[in-house]
Amino acid sequence: MSDDRCELLCIDFDHAESLRAALPEADPLDRQATRLRALGDPTRLRIAHALLVGTELCVCDLAWIVGSSQGLVSHHLRQLRAAGLVSSRRDGKLVMYRLAPSGEQLLSATTAPEVEADPV
Repeated sequence: MSDDRCELLCIDFDHAESLRAALPEADPLDRQATRLRALGDPTRLRIAHALLVGTELCVCDLAWIVGSSQGLVSHHLRQLRAAGLVSSRRDGKLVMYRLAPSGEQLLSATTAPEVEADPV
């Protein structure tokens, strides 16, 4: 038998039902999952970090900073914008990008400093 399953079905119905009722609706969870997936790509995560530090940057600068082509960075920025993590504004011939408040919050929450494992 697998170690990740109970060998006996024994539901604490009152407790389980109260927790089930407290779960968020499907739509907010879908939006949250979309945002989390958007940061799941290393290039998009690098772009988000650059925007966190640089506040507002154009595609040219972002491409140079993350070491990718402008086309690839534009593609990833569209995905980040569709997920609601970045916003953009036109400044003449430039398009400037910045992290949206939801992007800042999610990036801060998901990028805690790595802790080195203790040597055994």
